[in-house]
This record gives sequence, C-alpha cells and structure tokens, in this order.
Amino acid sequence: MTARDPIADLRRIAFLLERANEATYRVRAFRSAAKALAGLPAAEVAERAGNGTLTKLAGVGDVTARCVAESLAGEEPVYLRRLVATEGSDLDAEATALRTALRGDCHTHSDWSDGGSPIEEMALAAVELGHEYMVLTDHSPRLTVARGLTADRLRRQLDHVAQVNEALPEGFRILTGIEVDILADGSLDQDEALLARLDVVVGSVHSGLKDERAKMTRRMLTAIANPHLDILGHCTGRMVSSRPVGVTGPGDRGHRARTRAESDFDADAVFAACAEHDTAVEINSRPERQDPPKRLIRRALEAGCRFAINTDAHAPGQLDWQRFGCERAALCGVPADRVVNTWSAKQLVKWTAARS
Repeated sequence: MTARDPIADLRRIAFLLERANEATYRVRAFRSAAKALAGLPAAEVAERAGNGTLTKLAGVGDVTARCVAESLAGEEPVYLRRLVATEGSDLDAEATALRTALRGDCHTHSDWSDGGSPIEEMALAAVELGHEYMVLTDHSPRLTVARGLTADRLRRQLDHVAQVNEALPEGFRILTGIEVDILADGSLDQDEALLARLDVVVGSVHSGLKDERAKMTRRMLTAIANPHLDILGHCTGRMVSSRPVGVTGPGDRGHRARTRAESDFDADAVFAACAEHDTAVEINSRPERQDPPKRLIRRALEAGCRFAINTDAHAPGQLDWQRFGCERAALCGVPADRVVNTWSAKQLVKWTAARS
C-alpha cells in the first residue's frame, strides 16, 4: 500500500482533538510528535518506524509512534479513524445556512500571546476550513497572564503578518487586529494611534468582572463610544463549563476553566449604545463561554445590533467552533445580513475604517 503522510495524520489528529475540546496534554502529544518528525528526512522517519526507535525522539511517545507506523504502512491510523467516526454534530437547516454564509473569523489568538500555535499554522487551518480571512486578535498588554502584546510587540507582529500574507494562498488574508482590554474607566488598553492602524478591534472586559451594575455599565458604554472599538467581545464574561479549555500556549497552566457568573450591567443601555455606534456584539462560540446567553442575543437583536460570530480560537482545531455560535444565533433568529463576518474582507475593513 502507498504510505500516507504521517506528519499530516498527526496534525489532523491534533486538529480534531482541539475541535472536540479535549484535554491540552492530548493535543500537545500529537503536535509535539509532528514537530519532532518535521525536522527529519522522510527516510529516517521510515527507518526509525521500522526498527522501533521513534520513541527515542523527544516528543514522540508510544501512541504517536504507533500512528506513524500505521501511516507509513498506508493505513489510516486507528486513533484518527475513531476521531473521524465520532466528529462533529449535525446542524439544523438554519444554523447550517448561517455557518455557510460566514466568510471569516474576527477573534483568534496565536502563540504571540496565549494561543498554542504560530500565526502561520492558524492561518493555514483557516484556509482548510474554507475561510477567506482570519482576524488575528492577540491580547493587549495589561493581560500579563496571557502575554499581552506591548505596543512594540504589536508593531513587530504587524510586520510579521505582512510577511506571512505574502506566502499564503491567493484569496486568503490575515487581517490585523487585537483583543484589547476594556479598562476600569472604559478606556482601551493600547495606544490610540496604533489601534487606528488595525483592521479590526475587539474589546473585552477581563478584570473587575464583579463590578457593581452601574460601574460596569459606565465602563462598557465608555468603551463602546470609542470609535476604534469595532466588536464588543464576550460581553458577560461568564463561564458555563469546567471542561478543559484546550489552550496549548504559554498562557495555559494545565488548569480547568471554572464556572463563572455573568457580569451585571444594564443590557438594554449597552445594546442600545452598540446599535447607536454601530459596534457589533460578539457571539462567542467557545463551548465554555456561550457568551452572550440566548436571552441577551435576542435583546441585542431587538435593539438593532450587528453581530460577529467568532471562535475566540486559541488553537487550529478551535477555528471550527463557529458552528456552536451559529446554532445559538439561529435559535435566536439572527439573520445572516446582521452578521459582519458574512461580509468579504474588503467590506469588513471598509466598515471598520468608516467607524473610525
């Protein structure tokens, strides 16, 4: 039988584990093995598989070595077969139509902050999913636990993204962006002139989530009024699940995401401000967030808001989580023409530029 590409099989397994929100250590095992083999000649990989010395390589264990041997024998690895057989979930017609209409993802992270993979790897995964663009939105400096980007690091990232875009397939583009912290006074945690250079700015509250209602409302209204803020990210800050978060980057401490109650704010005032300033409300697709809850999606829809159905992906496989956001959006009756990432990259950037 013709040999398969063992590195591609290992990466596919890692992708499917990420998409299934499996524990970080499982994902890391397959990505580490793929990285270890990628630096070796194919002949050496085959020789080691034949004489049983693959596990002597740092990053290759018994399970991943068995997968490599099966790939080289021309067989789909059993581990991959089982994942494929149980992957995904069926969407109803409305959610499927909304997912099909999406052309990109406006909230993603890389290993420049707390993501688990390089920008290039995230972009190529987005290409494989059929996206036309991916907005790179690593964290801002105040979020030190997530290795937030200082102004200087963000400038370097902008230069790097320009280089990466030159090498990506025609028809796909990484858009520049940031997930900027909304600070206690409602200001945005990055230099204003630098924010003006970015294609898309997502703003989220990450601290003081238990602030009293009036204070949190003022904070959010101030941020929404800032012309640089394009999308209000995971607006309640809630965590509904204690499953492993699946992050494989420097920000991961091997912890499990704790459940967390919603922040308290005047939702009617906040969504009215989003509609007034044409700031999109994010429908965050992360399984442990599901933010905002459906009752608030409906209120934002009634207020006339636009939406962005984003993954908040910290790993390549998580880029396929948009289906979760589409399910919740469809249940709430959100039409595709109210979702900004159903637009082309050109339309999206034109909208954000006009807002600024």
